[in-house]
Amino acid sequence: MEVKLGYVILYVGSLEKTKQFYGELLGLKLRNEFGSYIEYETGSTILSMNTRAGGREVTGLPIPDGIQRSHTFELGFVTEDVEGLVDRLRHAGVPVLLEPTEKPWGQKVAYVEDPDGHYIEICTPIP
Repeated sequence: MEVKLGYVILYVGSLEKTKQFYGELLGLKLRNEFGSYIEYETGSTILSMNTRAGGREVTGLPIPDGIQRSHTFELGFVTEDVEGLVDRLRHAGVPVLLEPTEKPWGQKVAYVEDPDGHYIEICTPIP
């Protein structure tokens, strides 16, 4: 039996802010939109979002309102132009948590925060 990651769903406060961040600023292609649920193409895995209220309605789970800053995960987006993407995000008012930094293994990495406080890694491919 083969098991693979098909999608990740983030519960968000504002679809408008989420679409601006992931669609306009990161440049991800919108795949589907159904009411309060949206999906973006990211390669082999789909990145999905739903409002917290929509998530509670669909899943029955006790998804809390408000930004939850548990910071127990991050989403990593790979690009050859880390500096360019971070500059674009900064100019749009996105909080930059770590400026582009060269790691000992040769990868360039930066961190920003999405509108719901999720850690977003912007990085080059691992050499």
